[in-house]
Amino acid sequence: MRALKVIGCVAVAAVLAMGALTGCSKWEQTVSTDGSTSMEKVIGFLSEAYMEKHEDVKVTYNPTGSGSGIQAVADGRCDIGLASRNLKDEEKENLNETLVAIDGIAIIVNSENSVADLTVEQIAGLYTGEISNWKDVGGSDAPVVCIGREAASGTRDGFESITKTAEKCKYSQELTSTGDVIQTVSSNPNAIGYASLASVGDTVKTISVEGVTPSDDTILSGEYKIQRNFVLVTKKDSELKGAAKDFFEFCTGKDGAQYIAKAGAVPVAR
Repeated sequence: MRALKVIGCVAVAAVLAMGALTGCSKWEQTVSTDGSTSMEKVIGFLSEAYMEKHEDVKVTYNPTGSGSGIQAVADGRCDIGLASRNLKDEEKENLNETLVAIDGIAIIVNSENSVADLTVEQIAGLYTGEISNWKDVGGSDAPVVCIGREAASGTRDGFESITKTAEKCKYSQELTSTGDVIQTVSSNPNAIGYASLASVGDTVKTISVEGVTPSDDTILSGEYKIQRNFVLVTKKDSELKGAAKDFFEFCTGKDGAQYIAKAGAVPVAR
């Protein structure tokens, strides 16, 4: 009889322990995202808002760059890829892209730089080395220091496509994140860089392009010429399920649009 009581107590203790362990696990589902560093603020606002409404879901973000994020989806290493460019034809064979927002690519200079406006042609000239001194575009007599992103960057792809400078740019530095570009330009009075408008703060100066300042209205209307798409990437042969599907629908619908706008990008859903 005593043995039975002991066994019974052990069994009850085991059940309670299992219950306690289950209670300690805050998240029952995880949604993994991977890719564009330019989309950090956008995915951050969306993730935070979604997790506030769904406390049993954790949304993760791995800031690896657009190219790496696209590859991560293709390899099945994440649920949703983040790209600050459209998919290439060969990538579309196995992947889907869904436009979630439009982002202006801001042309940034150091706060001390007197240049306030440039044409697309002048920007291209600065980056290809055809214009090597700021005095040639109305600035001070100083050498131009061109800061850009690494080859796999969606921001770089968008910038070079629009300015028609692919494989022609003469970069002083090729950096791996949007934040690094902004930081480098802020610390060098002769530097010029490009970065997601959604990520640019007051540590650098954003210049207008052909008289147009980047804003929600000028980006959506197309007046501001240097812009690109923010897309979510998924696998064609693997349909999203559960929390991943629900989060995707939140991001691409009207519910998510307000948080995309808060992050500084222009939402497509209205």
